[in-house]
Amino acid sequence: MTQETPRPAPGALDVRRVRTHHLREAKRRGEKFTMLTCYDALTAAIFDAAGVDSLLVGDSAGNNVLGHASTLPVTVDELLPMCRAVSGSVERAFVVVDLPFGSYEASPEQAVATAVRFLKEGGAHAVKLEGGAWFAPHVRAMVQAGVPVVAHIGFTPQSEHALGGYRVQGRGDAARTLVEDARALEAAGAFCLVMEMVPAEAAVAVDAALEIPTVGIGAGSATTGQVLVWQDMLGLRRGRMPRFVRQYADLHGVVSDAVGRYVEDVRSGSFPGPEHGF
Repeated sequence: MTQETPRPAPGALDVRRVRTHHLREAKRRGEKFTMLTCYDALTAAIFDAAGVDSLLVGDSAGNNVLGHASTLPVTVDELLPMCRAVSGSVERAFVVVDLPFGSYEASPEQAVATAVRFLKEGGAHAVKLEGGAWFAPHVRAMVQAGVPVVAHIGFTPQSEHALGGYRVQGRGDAARTLVEDARALEAAGAFCLVMEMVPAEAAVAVDAALEIPTVGIGAGSATTGQVLVWQDMLGLRRGRMPRFVRQYADLHGVVSDAVGRYVEDVRSGSFPGPEHGF
């Protein structure tokens, strides 16, 4: 009689549908989770089937979908149909949506009203807002209204003009401010925290100060989760890539080659052939 090799206990994310408590449990167990941006139904279904744990309907759609130079022009009405497309196309992934610039800053009441729209009309599972301790009352109001909230500190793209451009945040003594902001947002009820473009040692300090999981983008490897913009990660976008991006494919090259062959076939008369007609 042979003895079966014991199977490891299932991980926190070995679930049919990822929820907020699964992400918290992942941190407690020392497990990692994944997040990618997503803005449409087809990529949402692909990413979900591939095992991505969380999808972010980011205001980065401004740069990557709508052709803007930054995230600032993106509106709630533009993100809502993208959010519906993503949330309606996943079976397992946890869907987070950004609160666009100008849709939450004025007051906690404005933040609640916008967040409720994304859950009711967009089917989102949670919202994300940028900013430090100043926005703790906004986070608290949304959580009290039943909205799960992801906080975002470090480099916050919506504040690029106030921050002097795309610059690493939290160097030196400024790391203490990151920790203070993170603690205030956790105390207000945020269940997760994104850190963008902060030194790895600062990210370690923030993560150690919190019980909630952290997600990094240009914040080293100490965070529980990692997030990237999918067009960067899969090489669809050309140009200078941020240092924190690892490219796993060259979709720009694949698509350019395929479209070039299509153009050549149509112009030469070889497409459509008899097999493509009725």
